[in-house]
Amino acid sequence: MIFSFSNSGFRDPETGVYNLTYFMEVFHREWYSHLRDGQGLALLYLCPHIHETHNQPHLLEFFTKHVQQSLLRRTDLIARVNQNRFAVGLFNIDSSGVEKVLNRIDEEIAKFNQEFGKQQSMQVDYKIVACICLPKQKTQIESLFSAADEHLINLERTSDDHRALYTLAS
Repeated sequence: MIFSFSNSGFRDPETGVYNLTYFMEVFHREWYSHLRDGQGLALLYLCPHIHETHNQPHLLEFFTKHVQQSLLRRTDLIARVNQNRFAVGLFNIDSSGVEKVLNRIDEEIAKFNQEFGKQQSMQVDYKIVACICLPKQKTQIESLFSAADEHLINLERTSDDHRALYTLAS
């Protein structure tokens, strides 16, 4: 990706998705908006197991473009958390909506694997966890991030499944 000073404040230069700082600012603002309006939101953690090489230097960027294509609403937000993890924020959504988004992400990653698997004879494995929450006055925003993190760690350690959906008790 070509570096752009106009995007440098809120975009990850390697992948083109939002950086964690911008994501957290927006998510925090949306949390309080959803608290006021009584609407649900979801936090997804996506961990692709991608190892870029000199033969495929932009693999992560192509991967994130496929994932972004599965996020159809303008309010959906994806950000890079670290080298191995992406966060997705879904707003004004319920469990059936989250399930649909998870299915679209699975489909887009399957397309990605099909396209790049032909060229590079490789397959990208991934884990994805979704935590749905209806913000309440007594619920702390940190509890959603902690729950998503904990569920992702458990999924990676103990499960052959590649995804899980949880509801944060409020």
